[in-house]
Amino acid sequence: MLVIPTVKDRMIQQAISQELMIYYDPGFSESSFGFRPGRSAHQAIEQAARHIQSGREWVVDIDLEKFFDKINHDRLMQRLGKGIGDKRLLRLINSYLKAGLMADGLVRQRTSGTPQGGPLSPLLSNIVLDELDKELEKRGHAFCRYADDCNIYVNSKKAGERVMASLINFIETSLN
Repeated sequence: MLVIPTVKDRMIQQAISQELMIYYDPGFSESSFGFRPGRSAHQAIEQAARHIQSGREWVVDIDLEKFFDKINHDRLMQRLGKGIGDKRLLRLINSYLKAGLMADGLVRQRTSGTPQGGPLSPLLSNIVLDELDKELEKRGHAFCRYADDCNIYVNSKKAGERVMASLINFIETSLN
């Protein structure tokens, strides 16, 4: 769901995002291109072409359906807590995550997801998806990820089917 934050909230979220980006971005995968400074869709396409030229002509295409709406707040806050020592900042981020939504004139509290349209949401989504990136790297897969779209390059259809089956299991148990 698209959220339009107030100017004050937008400025605070942008400041938080810029500071956290300094800490988190250097640890993100070289195969992650979305919502990152100095990275672009064009670079993702170039990397994809290199994977294909290296003989990996089969692609496992993963688009995490409604990813932004399904981000688990508890899991995200636990991950943030490992890197952020300031409890006040963690509480502030948590309050943005749980900010109420107005639908049909009624306010309801958000229990999952990051508010699309908020300046902090792209970084938070990359923090969550970094778990997927690290798993793909650990398994030795060639891949490119741009936001919630991920392509894994393999040598055969059979390898692609195996990768898809194991990743579905990983996503269901580790990211949701």
